Amino acid sequence: MNVKTLVGNGILAALYIAVSMLIQPFGFTAIQFRVSEMFNHLVVFNKKYIYGMILGVFLTNLLFSPMKAYDLIFGVGHSLISLLITIVCCRYIKNIWVRMAVNTVVFTCMMWIIALELNLAFGLPFGFTWVTTAIGEFVVMAVGIPLMYALNKRVKFEKLI
Repeated sequence: MNVKTLVGNGILAALYIAVSMLIQPFGFTAIQFRVSEMFNHLVVFNKKYIYGMILGVFLTNLLFSPMKAYDLIFGVGHSLISLLITIVCCRYIKNIWVRMAVNTVVFTCMMWIIALELNLAFGLPFGFTWVTTAIGEFVVMAVGIPLMYALNKRVKFEKLI
């Protein structure tokens, strides 16, 4: 990994942590609005952002999660699996809007992993928790699409790392 990629991913991880810290009460419940999840769209611009995202999720869960052990396994696992699915899908999709829409759907559908975590940790009903966490993820990711697209016009994410 070159220095540019390393530094870019370090900054991304720090941004993920900082944004997660600001909205901490809304990021770890059955109804989640973890605004920092919109950074997941960065992998549609360049797959190298996966490192910063995974590091950011790992450190955020380690530092702020009330259920560290579960979140380090399920939360990081959810992000890793979802990002890898998106990266594979992006090999076949050229349109950036479609890529971000697919990414949103992947992350939303994969929230069953977080629902399972909350079911195992707190006994919350799996189906209801899947729906509530999926809605929160969908809202954050959908709102993130035009925001990340606009930022990319200015910053050019694909060339940053």
